Amino acid sequence: MKSMAQLEYHYGLKVRIYPSDHQKQIIKVNSDASRFVYNEMVAIGKELWQLNRVKLSIDTVQDRIQQLKLRQNAKQMSNHFQFLEDKRIDSLAKANAIQNYHKAWNAFRKVHEAGVPKFHRKSYAWRYQTNCQYPKQKTARLDNGTVCFEDRKHIVVPKLGRLRIKGAQQRLLDRQGETRIGTVTISKDAADRFFLSLQLGSDTPFVPKLSRTNRQIGIDLNTENFLTASDGRTIANPRYYRTIKGKLAKAQRTLSRRQRRAKKEQRLLVAKIHARVFDRRHDFLQRTSTALIKNQDLVVAEELRSKNLLKNHALAMSISDVGWRSFLGMLSYKADLYDRQFIAVSPKNTTQTCHDCGFVMGSDGTEKLTLADREWICPQCHVHHIRDYNAALNILEKGLQKQQKA
Repeated sequence: MKSMAQLEYHYGLKVRIYPSDHQKQIIKVNSDASRFVYNEMVAIGKELWQLNRVKLSIDTVQDRIQQLKLRQNAKQMSNHFQFLEDKRIDSLAKANAIQNYHKAWNAFRKVHEAGVPKFHRKSYAWRYQTNCQYPKQKTARLDNGTVCFEDRKHIVVPKLGRLRIKGAQQRLLDRQGETRIGTVTISKDAADRFFLSLQLGSDTPFVPKLSRTNRQIGIDLNTENFLTASDGRTIANPRYYRTIKGKLAKAQRTLSRRQRRAKKEQRLLVAKIHARVFDRRHDFLQRTSTALIKNQDLVVAEELRSKNLLKNHALAMSISDVGWRSFLGMLSYKADLYDRQFIAVSPKNTTQTCHDCGFVMGSDGTEKLTLADREWICPQCHVHHIRDYNAALNILEKGLQKQQKA
């Protein structure tokens, strides 16, 4: 049987689950254990770093270093902290917490912006990970592992047992041939909704192969319209947060005045408002990104860094509301999924350059365009430009040049 890494195609599936009160307690216990193990690894790492800095050969120091190193695995940690031996705790949840700690360090070494692993604080959201195992099976399927689908409405998970689900895609459950379930994440958000996320792997594609369209498109992301395309189309910015901002502010003011007894219900109300905004934005981004990828062979967009853009306090709310980073991430993974091509290009001078003659505003004594300048006339070739459409054309041209060099 092939491992997940050996399988050619991978797919993520997220479904809503409806656990019983007893199952909710088990999820809470596993989430707390997972967070404790991760935080213990962070604490051990910090102490080892401090002890190694001392560079003393004192026996007590060396003994302490040896003790800490031995404790860096799930079995030794469970022996040291007896409450981790609780039968409700999934052993794979502890192992995954340790693995996630090491992954965090690897991410820091690769991209220093990620930061070193930090303590996970207690919150209203719960989360832990387990794995699907196939101890005696010769072929992995969706219905024969330790995590398995009983039917389209029920799934079995270790320690939790049978769970009612909503959102499973029937075409996935009807798949023939080997389909392996890898990492499984059980989570609860701040609005008290429970979810199950599964990593699937197979040697056959998860989506049907699409025919070539022989079309390419450049898109300019902005806050006026959500995007402007190089073919002249625009998609309006729905501004989901702004539409609900007043209702949210009123609910938060009420929450700040509530006494302890009533705070729980009001906090849940505020969390549900936030969740509603997130769900509507997420659905919009998913539909828009899927349509773009399916209908074009090549999609080119600017490589935007939202973290830097958010430093502009005048635009911070609009940038957070529009969800650019999530959208670009969707375009990237869907391009791989549907065998399309997505290219991110540098945003430098895409709005300041005339697409017809290549003149750059801000040169030869001219002033740069401001955000208020939605239309402009090139001082060199005198062509009238709509700012966002001209930028989309420049983005597409940069993408085509990058494609030729690759």
